[in-house]
Amino acid sequence: MVENAFITTAFELQGYRIVAHRGIVRGIVVRSRSAIGNFAAGIQQFFGGNISIYTELCEQARMEAFDLMRRHGAEAGANAIIGMKYDANDVAPGVAEVLAYGTAVVVEVDPEFAAKMQRSTGASA
Repeated sequence: MVENAFITTAFELQGYRIVAHRGIVRGIVVRSRSAIGNFAAGIQQFFGGNISIYTELCEQARMEAFDLMRRHGAEAGANAIIGMKYDANDVAPGVAEVLAYGTAVVVEVDPEFAAKMQRSTGASA
């Protein structure tokens, strides 16, 4: 899988240069809320504040979609994903889709950046 450190919402990775594009990658998860979850959330809504049942559901769906995207990136031969974003939509009442997507790329260390960093830190080769 593509490592988390090599996934960014930016369109470049500082210190690396893009040597190949592998295309768009995505992870899609479709989740529904259970009747019990809806009941517990209804109780939380009654008292106001954060509805932790739904927060947990959303976070789990995002993590799953993110991991699927990472796998898809590795399958495409990438070692990084740039321009990463999330999207979510209601598919049906009580059913939501979470999408994580980005551009899969192959990156390598930028030798100019590495040399500049060595000079600025006084490190030897």
